[in-house]
Amino acid sequence: MPVININDWPPFAPSDMARREGSLNVARLMANAALTAPKGGGVDQIECCIVYGQQEQEQIAKKVEELATHNQKNTTWYRTARAEAIMAREADCILFIGNYRAGDSPFDVGCGLCGGDKLCAHVYSQRQSKYGQIDLIEGKEQREHRLIDGPLCTFWVGDLGYAVGSASFLARQMFVDSRPLVSVGIAGQKFGYCSNSSIVLALPIASLQKNPFVDIMPDYHMLSFDKAVKQLRKNYVVTRQVHWYDYKNWFPKVKQEEEEV
Repeated sequence: MPVININDWPPFAPSDMARREGSLNVARLMANAALTAPKGGGVDQIECCIVYGQQEQEQIAKKVEELATHNQKNTTWYRTARAEAIMAREADCILFIGNYRAGDSPFDVGCGLCGGDKLCAHVYSQRQSKYGQIDLIEGKEQREHRLIDGPLCTFWVGDLGYAVGSASFLARQMFVDSRPLVSVGIAGQKFGYCSNSSIVLALPIASLQKNPFVDIMPDYHMLSFDKAVKQLRKNYVVTRQVHWYDYKNWFPKVKQEEEEV
């Protein structure tokens, strides 16, 4: 009879891969929840992308660490991004959720959320536009340094929040751990995930026995579980090379009197 063993250690062993498959199935359901979340006017605007695999997540984590140095004067961003890079590594998979209308197709209701100007003037005045459609290609090379290419229709950005909230609610219902991360979303966008969207958020997902997205200590990028195991492996190997007796002669001979006792 077929048997499926499930455990979270050692990483990427068959039992761990079976566990990760469950997280991947939940990620697909979370994407469905994001797509069916409430939206302004019922207008389609959400796209999703699921990324998993050791190499793929390592690439994302390294990109987050690169983005952390974008502005080191912003110490909050610098410290937060480096910790969130570890979360991207430790996740079972990452769900990216993007809004593909926020950048080039405002809601046009004159709500003023984007800056207070009437008739969405703040968004339209920053870009080339025609017939209500904004040109995102014109001047793109001058905006490459931006982490998020704004201005954006804030109404649509709010709808992205509903999508992320719906996906997070489903994660809770399915008893997997998840946390929305801006830095990982920006890194994924740099790699072309949710390529049609002007703003992307990431939801790393994990079903580990300890939630990897909470209880984060200072300097977590140096004190993560992976770094602790790496250090332990080094110390264990080095200490074994200290001059000892040969294992056959390790235990001294016992005197006959002691043996009789």
